[in-house]
This record gives sequence, C-alpha cells and structure tokens, in this order.
Amino acid sequence: MSGNDDRHGGDDGFDDDIHFSDEELEAALDGFEKEFRDSNAAAGEPANDAAADSPADDAGAADSGQAQEADTAAAFDDELQGLLGNKAKAAVLITRVASARLLAAFCQLSDVSADCIGSAEGAVAILRNLDGDGPEVAARDLTIVVSGMSLVLAVNRADKLEATVYLQGKPGQTIAPPLLFTSTAPFVEDLLLGITDEDGLIGTGMKVEQSADLDHDQAMAVIAEHTKFGRGSSRIE
Repeated sequence: MSGNDDRHGGDDGFDDDIHFSDEELEAALDGFEKEFRDSNAAAGEPANDAAADSPADDAGAADSGQAQEADTAAAFDDELQGLLGNKAKAAVLITRVASARLLAAFCQLSDVSADCIGSAEGAVAILRNLDGDGPEVAARDLTIVVSGMSLVLAVNRADKLEATVYLQGKPGQTIAPPLLFTSTAPFVEDLLLGITDEDGLIGTGMKVEQSADLDHDQAMAVIAEHTKFGRGSSRIE
C-alpha cells in the first residue's frame, strides 16, 4: 500500500486536490481562443496599414495627380492662346467640291490635316492645325496642289471671324461673315461660332471623311474615281 501511495504521492509536482470541472475547462479554452484571435488581429493591423500606405500606391496617386495637373495646364494654355489670337478657335476651308471624300483626298495630297464633311453647298474641311498661321498655310498649299481650285478660308481667332478667298496659293478678296453664311451650310456658322463641334455634328448623323485615313495611293484612287477624261482634257465631278 505504501508503494502505491508513494507512486501517487505529491513528489511528482501535482496536487491531487487540484481539479477542474467541465465548465471551467470550456471557459479556459474559450479564453485562450479569444486571446489567440486578438493577438492575430493585432499582428495583422500593421501589415494592412503598410499595404495601404505602400510606395506603389503613393506613386500611383502621384502619377494620377500629375496627369490631371498636366491636362488642366494644357487646357488652360489652349484657352489662353485662343484668347490671345495665337491659336484659332476654329478654322474651315469652304469649297464647291461635291464629295467630302474627294476633298479629303485633295487634303491628303496637299499634306493638310483635316476632317471633311459634305453638304449641298459643297464639301467643308475642318482644319486640325489651328496654331499660328496653320490655317493660312493649309489654304495656300491646297490651292497650289489642286491647280485652279478656289476656296474660302474662314477662321475664328479671339472671337473675331475672318473669311478670305484663296486661289493659286494667294489670298484675295475678304468676305463679311454674315454674307458668307448665307451661301454655306448652317453647320459652318455653328462650328465657327462654337455653337457645336465636330463630335456634335457626328452625333446628328453627319459623316466625316478624314484625310489621315488615306495614304497617297488611296487618295489618287479616290481622285481617279471622280475624274472624267475627255479628248485632251479632264474634269473633276
């Protein structure tokens, strides 16, 4: 008996009088689980904060802000140049050419960047280069390349409208805008006065022919389609 008592005695460091009920064990385990969850959450917070404030995110936000500032600056500069008259607000070449695609072909061969729209009164080229004397250069080059062609260059600079006839690369008679608008399609006046823009015209169903969509060979093919050859002469329709 004494041997058994020694084996189950207090020398092993455990007190036989200490014991836990099932409820106490469950409560203790619940406490350990709660502490474990809390410690994991506390350890995870710095990592999440670090991810939120990572250099990549900061760089992305900085790039976005710089892009917006650049767009705003560019828009402001365009507006300023327009007010100063250094950049036209709108410029068009008004012709008697029957086809917008044919006018786009002429523009391509003349190295004039334009979007052309047809009308019963004649095709109109909306010029894309509005800087400096870009519109005048376009009118000059087009009437030199297409010999015998006359047109009217209408420009809005600093809210001042001017219309000038061009023939063989040289400016000629000026036309009062109100008089000009009596013989042009209504959209010409709307464009020059800023009432609408090219996107607005496209939205109404108008078709635009861009000179940039044609290369040299394609432009020549378009011109050939509209050219009728006779004996010793030719004409463009």
